[in-house]
Amino acid sequence: MPQQHFSSYDEFFAFYLQQHSEPGNRLLHCCGTILGFAVFLWALLFSQHRWLAWLWLPIGYGFAWTGHFLIEGNKPATFGHPWWSFISDFRMLGLMLTGRLNRRLGQMAAGKSSSST
Repeated sequence: MPQQHFSSYDEFFAFYLQQHSEPGNRLLHCCGTILGFAVFLWALLFSQHRWLAWLWLPIGYGFAWTGHFLIEGNKPATFGHPWWSFISDFRMLGLMLTGRLNRRLGQMAAGKSSSST
């Protein structure tokens, strides 16, 4: 599958949200991001072994990639756009925690259906 090219971050983020259409996948991303971030902070602030902060990688990405491969059935955007995917994971989490994600997904769906008619 060739890497997709985007003309802007906003264009990428719309694609990113499309790749997270299943609620179960989004839930796994949420869990992985929060747990990974918590482990990262704990290791840096409270642990004698700061190298444990690197555990955020298998925790965060383990949850996220499980959601993509087992629930969504697609390839994680991280493989082609690692930095934008990392940022987008936190942005999607923020939308989820503030209750604005469903509205955003609805707007995207409405825009997609109106552009196809």
